[in-house]
Amino acid sequence: MRTASRWDVITPFLLPEKPMPPSPDAVRDERMRNLVFLSTPKLWPAWPFLPLVRRRPSREDECGLLFDIFGLKGTAGYSATIFLCNILMMPPTEGEFLNLPREVYDSAEEIFEHGWRVD
Repeated sequence: MRTASRWDVITPFLLPEKPMPPSPDAVRDERMRNLVFLSTPKLWPAWPFLPLVRRRPSREDECGLLFDIFGLKGTAGYSATIFLCNILMMPPTEGEFLNLPREVYDSAEEIFEHGWRVD
């Protein structure tokens, strides 16, 4: 018969079954940070692209890119379009890139509400 160790008593208190939910301040801060980045291409470290990720339970992570083609060439209509691509696996030409599968939204807020986050 196994003798209980000190860790058998302590472990349940150190490892809760469910993680604690984030505080309201943390949720607000995450939202604001993402909205600022999504709507401010000057802040994008890989401009004219902003890598995004969408993480959902029981699904693989999805990679996406915002493309500031308006800031680059003056072409309108793509400011809330997420191209479904990993920045490390982008096609070699702009034409091929623009033909990638995409999700089109109306605003940075809508992008955030659909689960996309700055990566």
